[in-house]
Amino acid sequence: MALVVSGKEAGKQQMDVGKYVRYTPEQVEALERVYGECPKPSSLRRQQLIRECPILSNIEPKQIKVWFQNRRCREKQRKEASRLQTVNRKLTAMNKLLMEENDRLQKQVSQLVYENGFMRQQIHSASVTTTDNSCESVVTSSRNHQQQNPTPQHPQRDASNPAGLLAIAEETLAEFLAKATGTAVDWVQMVGMKPGPDSIGIIAVSHNCSGVAARACGLVSLEPTKVAEILKDRASWYRDCRSLDVLTVIPAGNGGNIELIYMQTYAPTTLASARDFWTLRYTTCLEDGSLVVCERSLTPSTGGPAGPPAANFVRAEMLPGGYLIRPCEGGGSMIHIVDHVDLDAWSVPEVLRPLYESAKFLAQKMTIAALRHIRQIAQESNGEINFGGGRQPAVLRTFSQRLSRGFNDAINGFPDDGWSLLGNDGVEDVTVTINLSPNKLLGSHSSSAIFSSMRGGILCAKASMLLQNVPPALLVRFLREHRSEWADSGVDAYCSAPLRASPYSDPCMRITNGFMGGHVIIPLAQTMESEEALEVVRMESHGFGPEDVLSRDMYLLQMCNGIDESATGACAQLVFAPIDESFADDALLLPSGFRVIPLDAKTDSPATTRTLDLASALEVGGGLSRTANDNGSNSYNSRSVLTIAFQFTFENHLRENVAAMARQYVRSVVASVQRVAMAISPSRLGTQLGTKQVPGSPEAHTLAQWIFRSYRFYTGIELLRSESHQSGESLLKLMWHHSDAILCCSLKASPLFTFANQAGLDMLETTLVALQDIALEKILDDPGRKVFCSEFPKLMQQGFAYLPGGVCLSSMGRPVSYEQAVAWKVLDGEDDSPHCLAFIFLSWSFV
Repeated sequence: MALVVSGKEAGKQQMDVGKYVRYTPEQVEALERVYGECPKPSSLRRQQLIRECPILSNIEPKQIKVWFQNRRCREKQRKEASRLQTVNRKLTAMNKLLMEENDRLQKQVSQLVYENGFMRQQIHSASVTTTDNSCESVVTSSRNHQQQNPTPQHPQRDASNPAGLLAIAEETLAEFLAKATGTAVDWVQMVGMKPGPDSIGIIAVSHNCSGVAARACGLVSLEPTKVAEILKDRASWYRDCRSLDVLTVIPAGNGGNIELIYMQTYAPTTLASARDFWTLRYTTCLEDGSLVVCERSLTPSTGGPAGPPAANFVRAEMLPGGYLIRPCEGGGSMIHIVDHVDLDAWSVPEVLRPLYESAKFLAQKMTIAALRHIRQIAQESNGEINFGGGRQPAVLRTFSQRLSRGFNDAINGFPDDGWSLLGNDGVEDVTVTINLSPNKLLGSHSSSAIFSSMRGGILCAKASMLLQNVPPALLVRFLREHRSEWADSGVDAYCSAPLRASPYSDPCMRITNGFMGGHVIIPLAQTMESEEALEVVRMESHGFGPEDVLSRDMYLLQMCNGIDESATGACAQLVFAPIDESFADDALLLPSGFRVIPLDAKTDSPATTRTLDLASALEVGGGLSRTANDNGSNSYNSRSVLTIAFQFTFENHLRENVAAMARQYVRSVVASVQRVAMAISPSRLGTQLGTKQVPGSPEAHTLAQWIFRSYRFYTGIELLRSESHQSGESLLKLMWHHSDAILCCSLKASPLFTFANQAGLDMLETTLVALQDIALEKILDDPGRKVFCSEFPKLMQQGFAYLPGGVCLSSMGRPVSYEQAVAWKVLDGEDDSPHCLAFIFLSWSFV
């Protein structure tokens, strides 16, 4: 009996047989060529392929469809396998790195255990021995123990010839390797830097050694020679490097060389001098194939020729440090970075000394910056990072470097760049410098047409102050997102005018302390750890006419970094410069902005509870007393230095006007930043302080009873509805949650607020602690002050007064409207003497 097979089943069998067909090399080549152009061809494209290639005529279209499916699957598997191999190589290299770090830590632990046992033995000997010699021994051993890792003393040598320099280089190499992989320095892992395959690496800082040191170990997907080339070009990644000149190059063994280098660095604030370094840099290869670039200062103790002197710089010392670059199996490099410097901290004001003695700050500004730059270039080279605006990564990186360098130039104001000091107006809180030859400062990016037509130059107004209990990242993030809280539209228009080829307006505009329109942030680029962002800010202006410069949008190129609050020891800054709509690659940039640098908190110095001008802090010193509301360890207790610098172009005949405007503007910005700092300080949060003072304080309960009783006594009505009063809740709780703002102020010539309910704190945009620094006259506008002065005699005679509706100001300067206000005297419950004044603002809202 014959087996009958339907046509559909026959086709299926035929297709199954076709799955195992073998393709000739010519057929595979043709299919691969099409796959390279179109990995997923349509049905029509596959049929066209069969017609155009006779060698594929014997293959069914469905078979070709299956071939392309299999080809895409193989490609996906190959990419996944490659990715897994890359991850495996990273894990293997990281495991090797961690094992080396573990060995180093074990040696360090053994050394500490030995020293601990030795100290115990010495203490025991001192307790049972009464001779003077043993006491001297204990004191001597303790003194030696207190300063670990002392700077080694080197024998004098003749370093005026290559042999002497080579001896210095070999000693530098040995000391650097002892720090990079040994126990020459007590390294402590930096908080928040956890090692892993996707982390930046292992970051550590020095403990109890001369100077400050930082170390980083990480992996990058670049070859060692490329890594060394990038790291040696310090000006390309170290933002504080002003210049680096290689004065002498001497060939050495193993294909290496010895270089004599002079480097100048910027000062981070206006309150200290910049530093320079005179160093020897040694590049060589080790026997295991590793590449080493090590460096140290040439001093009288180390020998070598004397470095070039420079005015306006303090000579700092670079202790042995550098880069150990090991090749990894399968490509890439393992990097060990050591930075060790002595910045002569005693030459700076005492309040800034923690900055120059901070290993964390060195790690963030130099060590981690180097590793991040290497990783950034590696990812850009591999195409792992996408940038907006159609710009190449190198171009965007150049913009960031120019913004940073221009801001540093403005803060430092070096005379050899053309800067000179302009006389002050009798108050030294703002420093003004001018530059009449900006072409030297701006280089090839300057627009000669602008400055030749101006017949003027650049003016910079700058100031520094001390901030208390304000996280730098939080402050800079607020300034970035709330530009209207501190910026002025007239100043922005004046700064943008030269870019519009418009005539200069008279800069004596009124400081309005608020931009008239909104602003939109357009991201351009962001580094992989998001520690720095480059963006364009479009300021939407609303002018009064078509010819008004304020009627057109203005643009800023802006760089923001350090806004990650988890980055220990990092400074945060917001730097921006006006640009025009074309945004050319060689656009003229005059950066202005803010830089906030954290200072390590000192437990032995009392903390202040408000933002202080740094000059005042230096005069007062440590004599500031701790306020009653300082909660000690429960509150955020840290100091930071804020530096503000704004640059303006000017014509010669308007120089004095521009200088007066710049001083006024910087002072208004300082006042705005102080208000912002007081409002966002974690130690002033109402949720933290309010819960401690409002519900359970006996004084607060008593005050609430006096407020309610006095209001009923003078007005004849209850302050709260009867049903609320009969609910069984305490008067204090009822008053605290009352929808209208209730505030109390002292009975003094200049009344200060002493208490407010939650609505009152919200209306004034403050906290219970900051409330006590706000004067009554500061929140009233001119009509409000006139009304209050006219009603004050009636208030004191009758005990209460009704005030008409009006507008008052919050502590942040925002207007608040209210329908009516009532003021009354609060009487002491014991002797009926006036205790304070109370106000209730009815139906208030922000305008």
